Amino acid sequence: MGIKSFQGARKQQANVVDSTPLKVSDYMTTDLITFTPNQTIESVMQKLITHRISGGPVVNENNELIGVISEGDCIKQISESRYYNMPMQDKTIENHITMNVDTIDGNMNIFDAANKFLSAKRRRFPIVENGKLVGQISQKDVLKAAMTLKGQNWK
Repeated sequence: MGIKSFQGARKQQANVVDSTPLKVSDYMTTDLITFTPNQTIESVMQKLITHRISGGPVVNENNELIGVISEGDCIKQISESRYYNMPMQDKTIENHITMNVDTIDGNMNIFDAANKFLSAKRRRFPIVENGKLVGQISQKDVLKAAMTLKGQNWK
């Protein structure tokens, strides 16, 4: 006598496409506060305070990403201006932005983006397509994505 299985015949599962949006582009912010290299440090600081942000992308006239400016960059300038006794009025951010910025592909899986946040220790990543800034993903955006997926299988 053969061994009998208590499992019934298994149906062949159809290839179900998971429609759960897991791409960075589904969660990135596209309505960005951006800066230009010829803005004064004071105007940037005012924008950071007004919009309650800690930094943002710096773009040229063609909306191409050239760097980022942060509160830390501004604080460094405040410190240097005091040290050298040189007021900041009319000083632009051009020489104070962080260049060679890491970006994230909008098609990247949100979980891979979370890993990139952990390894790079960044608060935000710009998303660039065809050389143009199209959005930005922050750690908070990743948290929001996780909350929308709550109770589902995370793959």
